[in-house]
Amino acid sequence: QVQLVESGGGLVQAGDSLRLSCAASGRTFSSYAMAWFRQGPGREREFVAAISRGGGTTYYADSVKGRFTISRDNAKNTVYLQMNSLKPEDTAVYYCAGDPRLYYGGRHSYDYDYWGQGTQVTVSS
Repeated sequence: QVQLVESGGGLVQAGDSLRLSCAASGRTFSSYAMAWFRQGPGREREFVAAISRGGGTTYYADSVKGRFTISRDNAKNTVYLQMNSLKPEDTAVYYCAGDPRLYYGGRHSYDYDYWGQGTQVTVSS
């Protein structure tokens, strides 16, 4: 089992950058595919990005492709989401998720059994 704790959220202006971190407990982090999801006001939770166990394969939602980068450091048990050129529509609670059943990661919430508590990102115009 793994416990996930996100950090790095905040209030920024459109065009700014933020880096989110998700720290995982336990010694098996490298066995988990990881992902970021987000849930904006009045919206359903949506996929943002995913990364394979070794970090060699990544996936992105079309809405963030070219602006966001997911990465991981298995030695530090941490997955990151670098967010550049932020837009007001990126405002949401961002959640990291992981699952040991996956190697490459998935795009759906039901692909992941382990979730963090979320971190708020607010982008003002």
